[in-house]
Amino acid sequence: MGLRVRADDDRLSWMGAVSLEVGDGWVQPWRIPHEERALYPPDALRERAAMAAGVRLAFRTTSASITGRLAIPGDASAVDIAVDGELRGSAPLPGAPSFTFDGLPPEDKLVELWLPQSGRVRLSALELDGDATLTASAVARPRWTTYGSSISQCGAAESPAYTWPAIVARERELDLTCLGFGGQCHLDPMIARLIRDLPADVITICAGINIQGGSSLNPRSFGPALIGTVRTIREKHPTIPIGLISPIFSPPRETTPNAVGFSLQGMREEVEAAVEALRSCGDSNVHYFSGLDVFGPDLAHLLPDDLHPDADGYKALGRNFADVVMRRLFPA
Repeated sequence: MGLRVRADDDRLSWMGAVSLEVGDGWVQPWRIPHEERALYPPDALRERAAMAAGVRLAFRTTSASITGRLAIPGDASAVDIAVDGELRGSAPLPGAPSFTFDGLPPEDKLVELWLPQSGRVRLSALELDGDATLTASAVARPRWTTYGSSISQCGAAESPAYTWPAIVARERELDLTCLGFGGQCHLDPMIARLIRDLPADVITICAGINIQGGSSLNPRSFGPALIGTVRTIREKHPTIPIGLISPIFSPPRETTPNAVGFSLQGMREEVEAAVEALRSCGDSNVHYFSGLDVFGPDLAHLLPDDLHPDADGYKALGRNFADVVMRRLFPA
């Protein structure tokens, strides 16, 4: 008979989750404080925050087989498994009531289950081998919070461990909290407060594409919103590195103004100017990076809709982000 472990067992670490909603026999990770979700309008933001992009369920075990039981079959994409940092497999989830990984090393090991970047997951239990051990992971890595749009949530990535934030986190051995919200990166004050209140050693903000697409801020308000976001974060993170990354390449938006007169070229100028203003007022550890340096015109063939990278595009973005941004922001 196998060992059944409830999803709310203290030996399971929900890394990258901001909060956990515990229901009748299930646990769902959230990327906002779920008990305060009424303070995070609109509905679309709350829906994205209920998805587990970047969240990992971590623990140590000797079990050679791991099965996860879901409270309800959902529309989530897949679960990936890493063993002692090495990716060992992926299990598709759509419509499935469970997922299983077999043939794992029988010795004690660190297991990290990368949960789906799209769709909700409510986990009821894990099932391990009957004679297996289970202990807390005790993983201690530098903490990285990144904020962005659907390009940071990465719905078209090959699987959860191949979103670009996951690629960067694995390469640089960082404890990731991904605040990538599809269509919902608009520099909301409550998100700035959330980032301020999360523990972090390095923070990155990829801002602009949703604002340009939705015309939610204009040339008068975009720069001040960026500056206000950084200053809010600095209330509790006064000296850590913060990187502001302007939009990646998107051919139809580069020079064509939106409803409020903003093109991506104009937005990049505003992001750079905001960083220069912050640095001129004493914030020497805020840094500007052009999105064209992490995903430029040379990668346009990996933008099937001229906006979102495909699976190979996200891998390229991850490699470039690790090399261009993180190597400078957090070289250790």
